[in-house]
Amino acid sequence: MTVPANDPAIPIANNSASLRPIFEWLARKAEPLVICLAAILIGLALFSLFILAIGKSPATLFQLMYTGGFGSWFSVQNSLSRAAPLLLTALCVALPARLGLVIIGGEGAVVLGGVAAAAMAMPLAGSAPVFLTLILMGIAAMVVGGIWIGLAGFLRHYRGVNETISSLLLSYIAIALMNQFVEGPLRDPASLNKPSTKPLPADYMLGNIPGMDVHWGLVIGILACILSWILIEVTSYGFAARIAGGNVRAAQIQGLPVGKLIAGFTAIAGSFAGLAGMIEVAAVQGSANASLAAGYGYTGILVAFLARHNPLAIVPVAILLGGIDASGGLIQRRMGLPDATVLVLQGMLFLVILFCETFYGRFKIFNPDLWKRSL
Repeated sequence: MTVPANDPAIPIANNSASLRPIFEWLARKAEPLVICLAAILIGLALFSLFILAIGKSPATLFQLMYTGGFGSWFSVQNSLSRAAPLLLTALCVALPARLGLVIIGGEGAVVLGGVAAAAMAMPLAGSAPVFLTLILMGIAAMVVGGIWIGLAGFLRHYRGVNETISSLLLSYIAIALMNQFVEGPLRDPASLNKPSTKPLPADYMLGNIPGMDVHWGLVIGILACILSWILIEVTSYGFAARIAGGNVRAAQIQGLPVGKLIAGFTAIAGSFAGLAGMIEVAAVQGSANASLAAGYGYTGILVAFLARHNPLAIVPVAILLGGIDASGGLIQRRMGLPDATVLVLQGMLFLVILFCETFYGRFKIFNPDLWKRSL
């Protein structure tokens, strides 16, 4: 007995089989997005309870947060400027995370990178070409930042020191060294109230993107995220790092140079954070001073975790966090709340994100291996 060619059961079965790979891909890609959005909503709900407890309106606060971060072209440009260093400090967390490392000391690389950039500029500004000076400032900042965070990776692999603790402690040492240099051998005698290095001449500052009141640090940060994604997803070096991050012992058995991978990735991560310090000096502060320790290294941790350590996802998340940070002043003026209110929100979001990490792989809808094979 032959089956009619127009039997509707045949195309239905064939379509189900052909569409299954697409459904599986969508399910796996949707899981981090859905869980991340849920975590953000839960964090905002908890923050609303906190605002209600102190007698303020959450609706008013969120409205001001949107207005201060994205409500006007001026606000958007301010948010983009604040997002620029977050792109680089988030990479300081995201790159080592591919090896299973938790580096939280990016703040130290930022401040030392800024000091190194200012020290490099002091003998060059006014005598060397502008472009060459900025290039050498960036190289100096990246080398110092790379050495500083690379030290945490070296201690982790060769001495068994926990990288989370060592990188955090190193950041405190870095801030102390910055204060020592800025208030000592590198101090500009003209800086009386706020010790700082000699300011950069105006024509040696990192300028703005044409048509925008946003410095070129934003473009540098986006390019760094793109290059980092290529490093992780395209190159054999990145593939080896992902293998080592999944199972170090298996990577060692396969002959992968785990020690070099850890030292290399932490050094690259630190160089990005050091570059963020250089950008702060050359585009915002004009000199190295205590303002370098602005917390960008710590906010970068939240950006990296929200982005699931994906360099491309870091870009929109950094802009979002930059907008939240930019709204702090408006919230302080309009609602009488301290500027650190946004830090409370960031802390709550970070705690919820860490808690929601336990839900990955637990929902059947996002796990195609648990679906019925008859789909």
